[in-house]
Amino acid sequence: MSGARATATPRLGPQRPPGPPLPAAGPAWSADPYADALRAGRGPLFLRRTDGWLLPLDVERWCAEPDPADLEVLARCEGTVLDVGCGPGRLVAALGGRALGVDVSEAAVAQTVRRGGRALRASVFDPLPGTGRWDTALLMDGNVGIGGDPHALLARLARLLTADGLLLVETAPYPDVDERLTVQLTAPHGTPGAPFPWARLGTPALLHHAHASGWRVRDRWASHTRTFVALRPPRHAP
Repeated sequence: MSGARATATPRLGPQRPPGPPLPAAGPAWSADPYADALRAGRGPLFLRRTDGWLLPLDVERWCAEPDPADLEVLARCEGTVLDVGCGPGRLVAALGGRALGVDVSEAAVAQTVRRGGRALRASVFDPLPGTGRWDTALLMDGNVGIGGDPHALLARLARLLTADGLLLVETAPYPDVDERLTVQLTAPHGTPGAPFPWARLGTPALLHHAHASGWRVRDRWASHTRTFVALRPPRHAP
């Protein structure tokens, strides 16, 4: 991919001193509706808000090969890449050995490995290999919502990346979206998964949180109805 640096994949080893306690991973994304959809390669699958509102999830795109918008993101990746919430691994597999996927879903990790990628079943808030040594991190497919606390997620990623690392974020395609939610994964005629916190951020909301945390904006763009932001970590990451 263009822009790649000749760096080695981070290995297990000494890590930076731990910061404040971080949100723990929940079991929600390992619930049956999500696993069943990934195994089938298709939906329908939804995030269901407590008031009954449904957000469709694009399982078919996640399980397909990278599309043109994905390829543009992959071309921007630098060096070693941590794909946070990698799902079934289309991006990890495309990046090859310089990438590691992280996902709390056993089914997602298994799909990633079957596609030839490397993946670890864990939350981004768990101890991870290569802390402080990843060149690029990805938050695609709405994963900026992980944990329901954008500030905590950005702080965690600042600790995972190198001082001059790169964070590539896919934002909600609606500029005014800035929501903290409690949601469940659900499919028609199925039992919903356990409730968990989530967030939805359009580009303005993400930029607001990024600026407040000291992140530096490198770029923002739209591709095939999807919207993205590239960020550099704070100068003095925790």
